[in-house]
Amino acid sequence: MSGHLKRLTKSVSHNSKDRSLHIYNSPKYPLVTVTLITALIFSGCTVGPKYQKPAAQAPQAYKELTPADFSKTDGWKVAQPQDAVLHGKWWELFNDPQLNALEEQVNISNQNIKSAAASYFAARALVKQARAQYYPTVSVGPTITTSRQPAASGLSSAATGAGTSSLFDFPFDATWVPDLWGRVRNTVRAQAAAAQASEADLENVRLTAQAEVAADYFQLRGQDNLKQLLDSTVIAFQESLNLTKALYDTGIDSDESVAQAETQLESTQAQDTNLGIMRAQFEHAIAMLVGQPPSSFSIAAEPLKSTPPAIPFGVPSQLLERRPDIAANERLMEQANAQIGVAVSAYYPTLTLSAAAGLESHSFTSWFTWPSRFFSVGPALSETIYDGGLRHATVLQFRAQYDATVANYRETVLTAFQQVEDNLAALRLLSIEIQQEDAAVASAQRALKVATDRYKLGIDPYLNVLTDQTTLLSNEQTAVTLRIQQMTASVQLVEALGGGWDASQLPSQKDVAAEPPPNPPPAQ
Repeated sequence: MSGHLKRLTKSVSHNSKDRSLHIYNSPKYPLVTVTLITALIFSGCTVGPKYQKPAAQAPQAYKELTPADFSKTDGWKVAQPQDAVLHGKWWELFNDPQLNALEEQVNISNQNIKSAAASYFAARALVKQARAQYYPTVSVGPTITTSRQPAASGLSSAATGAGTSSLFDFPFDATWVPDLWGRVRNTVRAQAAAAQASEADLENVRLTAQAEVAADYFQLRGQDNLKQLLDSTVIAFQESLNLTKALYDTGIDSDESVAQAETQLESTQAQDTNLGIMRAQFEHAIAMLVGQPPSSFSIAAEPLKSTPPAIPFGVPSQLLERRPDIAANERLMEQANAQIGVAVSAYYPTLTLSAAAGLESHSFTSWFTWPSRFFSVGPALSETIYDGGLRHATVLQFRAQYDATVANYRETVLTAFQQVEDNLAALRLLSIEIQQEDAAVASAQRALKVATDRYKLGIDPYLNVLTDQTTLLSNEQTAVTLRIQQMTASVQLVEALGGGWDASQLPSQKDVAAEPPPNPPPAQ
């Protein structure tokens, strides 16, 4: 732009003594004034659809929270309305200091959380970039050019002043495109909604990492329980083998019984050893989630002691405000809606206000003098007359993308209700199953005692004892496994309910448009 203005300067003021440019003879510049007033009048117009949050179907109550069903449960109960609601540190419900310490490390060192936080800061920066379009662009480009006219050009030295000349130029250019139809406003709104979605994604990543740590922790503690069970079973089977050998030595029993007892002991020892694989894997998974290398991380063995807490679930409609993934999808709908407005604004004309001013001289000594000044200012209006249906197709594209975000939002809501119902059903049925399995363990213990007594008296063969021992061990393992499932289902229910988060914690569009922190927390 400055190059055109320089050529215009030379052509208009070539014969002027001060060689300055005078484009507008009127000191009032009525055209510029009228243009600015028009821009201010239309700057409040915003084209495109107004955003309204689409409805999502929410049931009146959770299907699995039938009082008659929960009257049959034991070891887990539904939180009453007066119980404390879920809060940020939801894992404290489980009352396990070791778990609390691990969860605090997740918030500080988990790399997935750090990555999501960096993405959020990048999204906030995009809002600032969009807002920059509200303002004019000003540039400066000082130049010093030395040139010589060729003798063949026919220009005499009198016309050019000398065979070699220098041009000293110090121009300022300014361009401003007023937001007449809301293109910039819709762009800012779209980027602000995207930043809010990014913040919700960050909270969802945080909740997922926290839930994974809790689930892996209870799985690890469950492996410690199974290890304790198999350790005691190995001791019991060793005693049975000793008894069988003693009876064999006295001629009461056979070598076959000794072999059976040895086989049972050795296979149980192998199972006991195999538990170390799963425990190590859970420990390594926790190490990764808390941002530590597995080689320098360990958790001391300790049996599972936690019991499922009473979890305040609220009413189904509250779930729409408590899940960060639902909030993220809702914000993406507003982003897509705003992008429709950006596409619609392309149908309307674009007004560009341009201005240039500066100093220009052939002499360095007179470069920064008043006669060396030049300036120009004026509006330009452009409108696309024909584009082969490009704008129409673009609007259709963004409308379809908006419809896709609505479908994704409603699918996320349905998935959330499914996950809550799944885990409520799991907790209800596991509580009943644990009661039944505990009864089976008690019956198996009684059967083993009878079989052992009859074997010692020589009434029954050792095979009966072996069968009852295997049955008891299987039922005891099942009982431990059910309790592990119960604890992990409790964690998954908390996660399905959104942890202690709710949509009121999302930053407003004004907040995300504010200056982001200059130095986001570095990855550790």
